Amino acid sequence: MKELQVEKLVKRYPGREQVVAVDRVDVEVAAGEMLVLLGPSGCGKTTLLRCVAGLEEAQEGRILLEGKAVFDSGSGLNQPTHLRDIGMVFQNYSLWPHMSVQRNVEYPLRARNVGAAERVARSREVLDVVQCGHLADRYPAMLSGGQQQRIALARALAPRPKIMLLDEPLSNLDALLRVELRAHLRAIHREVGFTGIYVTHDQIEAFNLGTRVAVMNAGRIEQLDSANQVYERPATEYVARFLGIRNALALTRDAGWNTDAGRLEGNLQVLDRHKGPLRLFVRPQLLHLSAAGTAPLHPGHMALQGGRVVDVLYSGSEVDYVVDVGGVSLFVTNPVGPSPYRAGDTVTVSFAGEHALLYANGVLVKG
Repeated sequence: MKELQVEKLVKRYPGREQVVAVDRVDVEVAAGEMLVLLGPSGCGKTTLLRCVAGLEEAQEGRILLEGKAVFDSGSGLNQPTHLRDIGMVFQNYSLWPHMSVQRNVEYPLRARNVGAAERVARSREVLDVVQCGHLADRYPAMLSGGQQQRIALARALAPRPKIMLLDEPLSNLDALLRVELRAHLRAIHREVGFTGIYVTHDQIEAFNLGTRVAVMNAGRIEQLDSANQVYERPATEYVARFLGIRNALALTRDAGWNTDAGRLEGNLQVLDRHKGPLRLFVRPQLLHLSAAGTAPLHPGHMALQGGRVVDVLYSGSEVDYVVDVGGVSLFVTNPVGPSPYRAGDTVTVSFAGEHALLYANGVLVKG
């Protein structure tokens, strides 16, 4: 069942240079699904979420909940937020400081004229779901950031809304707490089965939580797919770069294949199926280094000769090598261990053809 449908939605902000924050977006969310809107600041993900919530009014398009329109530019319909049957969790918690945890969670139920006995029962139920039942009599100022965010989640769940909207709810928390609450939110989603839209700029968060992930760019959805498909096969160069695939080479073909870092050697069969020009992307974890002048460590790889290690960066569980090849910086990531290369060493850089992501005119043609 389609819980949410967004059709040709456009949201513009007037000004000297009119900004199109949401640009003819079409998206559907099935019942029980968690759709994650992923992208950098300014890409339109929060504006899209706020349009669904009724906190922003679009200029064009339609929004339907369970097949019923709540916004329709053609007919002038714009149902107010409190009639849309949504729950919303904000980045900054937004708890009432003068109310106890119990009363905060009960608040949306009071607004819906739910009876006292049911209010208490439902608020206790959702507080137990977020593992905060023991905090019912405390006030927000007495809680940690993680506890406050769990209470905000419980408050949004209490009315049993058709859809939950979560706007970067973990971004204000420290790294370890984010990991913990991410796992807890995933467990709650499985247990309760709510339909959700989750906004984040953190790709790990997106891949952990999303049934599907929509990568946004300049108000449009650049790619919408399962988490593993978005990661393994970024549909455009923009998505590849946003996901942190920093190694990019421009390819041109003559008798062989040239790059802006030099001539490629080795097994080039993957490339020979294409005419070019192409852009080749490869993840840092999938590049290999070997001593200069030697064959690649892995037979059958394609390789670039004449690399020079510029820097060696230790980052805890990994070592990152910055390698200059023909004036192009390539990044190679290895697990932590005795580092065989130092700054100034000359090396060969190689990789398997199966790991190459190839783009023509910015669109994936092989990955």
